[in-house]
Amino acid sequence: MRPPAEPCSVPPLLLLLFLMNFVPSFGKETVRITAVTPQFGKKMDSVDFIHLNVLDKKVLNSSEVYVQYLCSKPCIINLEAVASSEFRTGVPVYRRRWRDEKNIDVRQTRQIHLKFPSIMVYRDDYIIRNSIIVHSVILYAWISHQSVSSYDVEQNESYQEAVAKNYTFLEAVPPFERPYKDHKVCLQWGADYLWMLQANKIPQCPHESDGVQILNFIYASSGEKTGIVKRFERFENRELETVRQHQIDYPMFTVSIWLYLLHHCEKDLCGILYFIDPKEMYSTPAIFLNEEGYVHVQMHLIRGDDLAVKTSFSLPLKQWFRLDLSFKGGQVEVSSVGKNLKRQHHQSFIFREDFYCDDTAGYFVLGGSGYVNGIEAFFGPVKYYRLNVLETDQISNPLHDKETVEQIEHYYERCMDIQDIVYEYSHIVRKAQLSQRACYSENYYLEQLHKYRGKSTCDAFTWRKELREKYHTLFRLLQEMDFSAPVSEEESDTVLEIGQRIFEKIAKNLSSPDGLSNVGSSVPFLVDSSCCGYHKASYFLAVIFETGLGVSVDHAKGLLYSLVGAQGNERLSVMNLGYKHYQGINNYPLDMELSYAYYSNIAIKTSLDQHTIKGEQAFVETVRLMDDELLKAQTKENGDVFMWLKHEATRGNAAAQQRLAQMLFWGQQGVAKNPEAAIEWYAKGAIETEDPVLIYDYAIVLFKGQGVKKNTKLALELMKKAAAKGLPQAVNGLGWYYHNFRRDYRKAAKHWLIAEELGNPDASYNLGVLYLDGIYPGVPSRNQTVAAQYFYKAAQGGHIEGTLRCSLYYITGNMKEFPRDPEKAVIWAKHVAEKNGYLGHVIRKALNAYLELSWHEALLHYVLAAETGIEVSQSNLAHICEERPDLARKYLAIDCVWRYYNFSVSQINAPSFVYLKMGDFYYYGYQNQSKDLDRSVRMYAQAALEGDSQGFFNLALLIEEGNSIPSYILDYLEIDQALHSGSTSLLQELYYRCWNHSNQESISPCSLALLYFYTRVLWNNILQSTLIYFMGTFLLSILVAFSVHYFQALSASNSPGTRSQPSLAEPSSGNSNEDATRPVQQDESTLSNDLAQQELNPLNPLVTS
Repeated sequence: MRPPAEPCSVPPLLLLLFLMNFVPSFGKETVRITAVTPQFGKKMDSVDFIHLNVLDKKVLNSSEVYVQYLCSKPCIINLEAVASSEFRTGVPVYRRRWRDEKNIDVRQTRQIHLKFPSIMVYRDDYIIRNSIIVHSVILYAWISHQSVSSYDVEQNESYQEAVAKNYTFLEAVPPFERPYKDHKVCLQWGADYLWMLQANKIPQCPHESDGVQILNFIYASSGEKTGIVKRFERFENRELETVRQHQIDYPMFTVSIWLYLLHHCEKDLCGILYFIDPKEMYSTPAIFLNEEGYVHVQMHLIRGDDLAVKTSFSLPLKQWFRLDLSFKGGQVEVSSVGKNLKRQHHQSFIFREDFYCDDTAGYFVLGGSGYVNGIEAFFGPVKYYRLNVLETDQISNPLHDKETVEQIEHYYERCMDIQDIVYEYSHIVRKAQLSQRACYSENYYLEQLHKYRGKSTCDAFTWRKELREKYHTLFRLLQEMDFSAPVSEEESDTVLEIGQRIFEKIAKNLSSPDGLSNVGSSVPFLVDSSCCGYHKASYFLAVIFETGLGVSVDHAKGLLYSLVGAQGNERLSVMNLGYKHYQGINNYPLDMELSYAYYSNIAIKTSLDQHTIKGEQAFVETVRLMDDELLKAQTKENGDVFMWLKHEATRGNAAAQQRLAQMLFWGQQGVAKNPEAAIEWYAKGAIETEDPVLIYDYAIVLFKGQGVKKNTKLALELMKKAAAKGLPQAVNGLGWYYHNFRRDYRKAAKHWLIAEELGNPDASYNLGVLYLDGIYPGVPSRNQTVAAQYFYKAAQGGHIEGTLRCSLYYITGNMKEFPRDPEKAVIWAKHVAEKNGYLGHVIRKALNAYLELSWHEALLHYVLAAETGIEVSQSNLAHICEERPDLARKYLAIDCVWRYYNFSVSQINAPSFVYLKMGDFYYYGYQNQSKDLDRSVRMYAQAALEGDSQGFFNLALLIEEGNSIPSYILDYLEIDQALHSGSTSLLQELYYRCWNHSNQESISPCSLALLYFYTRVLWNNILQSTLIYFMGTFLLSILVAFSVHYFQALSASNSPGTRSQPSLAEPSSGNSNEDATRPVQQDESTLSNDLAQQELNPLNPLVTS
């Protein structure tokens, strides 16, 4: 550091120049002035200087610049503008220089008009095709004392030798904010016309921000291998996109995540937020949580290596906090911020190498994925700033839903008390029982007393009075509970088991004949069960508050218990959230990525659940309460259908044995699940009938040891036997054997190729796995493209794992063959999730209750199933509410019929009768709902598209009543409006389609309507034809001739000697004509009256043909 200079006297001339330099001027002054020390050894009477004054610092084609300068000797003044774009830097775009040999030691000001290239200052037009984005423009000015001969010296050399120099920045104008250029040229007529057509279609620069809201609603992360998948696209704004690309090797971004953490990671690392590149590798950023609660941050370096750091502070449990991370080049800042937005912890990491981050080359995951488990937590809002490094107080990521946030905190605070009480109570009772048993072993009478007396209770409370009063319902329930049964030693297992006991008692009470009357009093016990970790109770509470089942509707509590149940991995709660976010109903935001996170969780479990025979599972069957044939086919172990199948199976009927075994193994058609009995029928059929399907099924259970001891040798023999009979499943099973037991991939692939040709979807999936794992014989490495093709083929055949793979491809968008489509990913994952056996168990309980006329139990379980988004349960529930409106009005605070028929028509697999129902509701108006003819037409059209003849019939009746069908509906039905422009032609087409889609073997309403239509058309044509005029003229001529003849005969009879002979032909002909026309007129009048009566009768539904 140089010492400060000593003060000295200032010459008057220099003082004058100094003051002149600081005279204020109009416009903006530059603050970037480089002082130049004059060369030593030269005597100077004055100091050279140059100053720039720009009135408008934007890059315009008529920008004015005032150059103020002073030369101490003959000089050359230089002015140059240098621009930088996304492709090139340091490009000279303007130059100007002049000599000044006369004005020595005199201050001069010169006005310069800057001229820039058109592509820098004008918008695109017919001549300027591609204007460029300019990042920066620097205007340089300098003075050099050089001879005339050196006038053409290069800029760098001249600038370096300058005696005074200065520069200023000019602000570039974005392309779409620039004016059009007046070229002052005349275009040809064709070119000018083309330009006028597209002049106003130049895209406007979209308003974009680098801040991306990854999550805006609370997400319940259960710690499973599923999470929210987000993918960033390139910026539409070219300037932002250019900045992003420049920052790939010097990233600058900020992440802000709200969390309510329940537990630290159980082992290794748990995912918070991480980026996965196209090679399925972690990239920057990758943020995890470890077992001790520390934040693990991993980055990908430019040279290709990975680097990870760990914070010195751990994240808090069971309180809301915000985790902020910022990345700048090789620097990482990690902070935790409390709910009051005050910083709690902060740590910085600085590295010598920069990170690599291309946020569009891959996808982000929030929570878990196939590579790592997620954290057990609730995610709040998550915001990602793609281009900026922000301080904690600069981040705008508020915690929106204050009510739900506070309810989550209050719930877990309460549950901590309940869990402590339950564990201590059970511990005290067990301890007392053990001490009593020690005494009873020595006294026979005391032992008998203990054996036959009532259950053990804890009457001596050790808890505070206020605690007993606060949880009085829990203490009363614990006193009534029997603790004589063995209870687990682990605290968490003990509490969970007691929670299960509480729930089963309440669920049994609610399923009783008048059980729904007790819903309000059961809520506190369900809350206690939920707090004990038994989250079936949580889902019950969510549905109760969401639908107002026996209580008032409370959407906030419904959301709370849905989130709590989903976080606790309750399958129905997870599906409920997935469905609500998929449809965007009940104040849940429409969010496909969030819906996929929930549905994929259950879809994965569905695949695993089907390989186990434990738990309350049943096969998911589509049984509609309106289908009498299917209802008659439902049976039980003592039912007629089951007994008949058993009789036929005993006689050796292979089909009966196969059906009976399936019913028992999966719990189908109302039969309770009994794998052991099913295996007996599999074995009997395989040995006696040698049916290939039974042989295969028995071989599978022997391979897996499901309900029977494993016997690989016998299983292989049976599998070969079934394969020899040409069963595709058995051929695939042989490949599975060679793959899993022998590790012979060549034989496995051979059998799978044969089975795949026979149409077996399992074989297609297995071949895909070989390609994905890189173990396909003869193929040296992995081939994800071929694997994906096999997975897709398997999914098309209904394979669950194949469908799951394809849904993952659609949500990530990492495969070219599967462009990112979150909605399609949700539909595929939802399809698999709805096959879950635990959901099937609830649907089966609802159906059995309905068949037994247990209305309260049927209503309860159908509501539970319908809220998960199962269409068949939604339409069945609406049917029950129509069948028993008194029950629905008494126990449900919602309009059951309207709500669940509405939910049903929103599904992709809705039946046609539901569209007809909603069409009638919109046509006539339903209770508080007003009429809506447009929606009614849409519903009838959708029913018609489903192949329902009633849909076409109702559309035709609407036209008969004088209504019109919108053109987009006709396009939807593929009706050519050019061919059917008139109402008559359109009616003919609709009635014909109605008849074509109905039962043509019998007389249907559609066939009668079509016949009547043709009759009307024929009659109208007759009335409007020229034939009727000819016939009228002809009859009139006959009448005139008859009259003339009659009067002639009359006058002849009056004459003497003449008798009149009356003619009988003419009157009889007249009567015949009148009688012939009367029936036709009568029929037309009757049918017209019928149609008029339909219009006037409001009780006659439109769907009744």
